[in-house]
Amino acid sequence: MNLTINQGANIMEDKKSYLQKMSDQLKQWDAKIDELKAKADKTKAESRDEFLRQIDTLRVKKNSVQDQLKRLQETGDGAWYELKAGLDRSWTEFKGAFSNASAKFK
Repeated sequence: MNLTINQGANIMEDKKSYLQKMSDQLKQWDAKIDELKAKADKTKAESRDEFLRQIDTLRVKKNSVQDQLKRLQETGDGAWYELKAGLDRSWTEFKGAFSNASAKFK
């Protein structure tokens, strides 16, 4: 892929902005998962195990997103958009799983 200097600079700025946004959002999701864990700890024993399994699943999905984010940080500009698309899909899946899990906690 042949990029002009301006296109390369735009990709770098897009990448930097995107990575910061995703990193910030992951921190927020960590806090939300911790809140769900605190709620689960207060539930009755018969419900607690199921909630804790869902929280474990959320953590696995979040860790997958975090790993993809790390790979994205380390990638060159050429593959950036392709890896970003994969991360976006994983992010959407994670948010859906979180919404489903948190709805069950209500």
